[in-house]
Amino acid sequence: MPKDFAGKDGLKDYLTPADIAVWPTAETPRAGDDRFAPLRSAMVRNGLDGPTQIAGRHFPMGCVALEITQRCNLDCSACYLSDLSEAVRDLPLTEILRRIDLIAVHYGPRTNVQITGGDPTLRRREDLIAIVRRIAGHGMRPALFTNGIKADRDLLCALAAAGLKDVAFHVDMTQDRKGYDSEAALNAVRVAYIARARGLGLQVLFNTTIFEGNIDDVAMLAAFFRDRARDIHLASFQMIADTGRGVARERAAAITQQSVMARIAAGAGTALSFDTPRVGHPDCNRYAMILTAGEATAPVFAPEDAAYFEALFLAGREMFYDRHDLAGSVRRFAVGLCRRPGLVWRSVLYAARKIRALGRGLWKTRGRVDRLTFYIHNFMHADKLERDRCEACVFMTMTRDGPVSMCVHNAKRDAYILQPVRGEDGAEWKPLGDDRPLRDVIDIKALPVNRLKGRARAERMKARAERQAVRTPDVQVES
Repeated sequence: MPKDFAGKDGLKDYLTPADIAVWPTAETPRAGDDRFAPLRSAMVRNGLDGPTQIAGRHFPMGCVALEITQRCNLDCSACYLSDLSEAVRDLPLTEILRRIDLIAVHYGPRTNVQITGGDPTLRRREDLIAIVRRIAGHGMRPALFTNGIKADRDLLCALAAAGLKDVAFHVDMTQDRKGYDSEAALNAVRVAYIARARGLGLQVLFNTTIFEGNIDDVAMLAAFFRDRARDIHLASFQMIADTGRGVARERAAAITQQSVMARIAAGAGTALSFDTPRVGHPDCNRYAMILTAGEATAPVFAPEDAAYFEALFLAGREMFYDRHDLAGSVRRFAVGLCRRPGLVWRSVLYAARKIRALGRGLWKTRGRVDRLTFYIHNFMHADKLERDRCEACVFMTMTRDGPVSMCVHNAKRDAYILQPVRGEDGAEWKPLGDDRPLRDVIDIKALPVNRLKGRARAERMKARAERQAVRTPDVQVES
């Protein structure tokens, strides 16, 4: 880590290498403990609590990433994986199931669990089904995070039957998909992926990495997602961060939360508030939602609605909207209003504002209203981790010993993926299949080129080209 990035920098307190090395996983709660308390305390401790803060009040954790493989069938220029990932064996299924059980102990039912990697579809079909069933069996919400290449209709049908709730497709220009030279061209892939999941009861999400090559396409993408709000439930825009094996490292000055928010609003065709509700640290997560009826669009959270939502969120957990349970959300909302009659009239006025904003669109759709969430993830650079953001993290990764902040996990990924684990028979499973547990005794240069991606592969290929040029120098022929 560069020395300039350690310690205080203005008002920001960056973690030092020593801090990162000993950063703890979350403590396992005991029976009877309040699962909401740790995150709620982190919000208060870091000055992030407030009337519209839902972290620690309406959920004990935003989501937990469960990495079931380090392998991937793409080589994204912004990849967050380790340059050793292709050499790491898949975790045993028994270990993955144990980690799922541990997520349930920490955060309980309704927790969003992201089945990810690498690309999780590279695991055996039987493994994926067992993983989804185990998550769903705890009453948690399993989501498949994939580039979609192997997530065909048949697999999605099987996973939906096992209890899958969401499928999140990662599609963007950092993936260098052959035959697609722009984000607009990739819309054909997005349309095909939507069709694969249609009618299966799955909520469809799209992830887009924002980098210098597509920042000006954000408005177009937001419009694309908005026009398909009937099929798409969430569009996540993730700003590039300097971490992992990717060859793309720097974040262009044009890529900021403010610039991305402005472009999303332009594409959505309406003013958007990304500050209601607050989901953890505002420098990490920004959240907005729209309602659509035909060509009409209205923001769920508008500036004039701020006071209403403050009262609504303070009313209690039972008033919180759950996108996986619309009927239950409506029922809880109705019960909550009955208990707080002072909110009834304000709710009627709020509904009237939205009906007026959607106007004639409601006639065209016969009253059908669709909703779409826009989410901005601002992951931190691996060598510039801010202490308060790590402490208040709502996006965890499950490790052998418990959940840890995703950004901390990215900063010392090798330390986690190279950990041995104990099998049910007591035997030790080693991720590299040998006795080399530490990164500093692994010679990356000795790995075959098919085990390399990102910078390591680019460097190997460059060296190969240079050797080839030396062996076959240009020959000048006089005419």
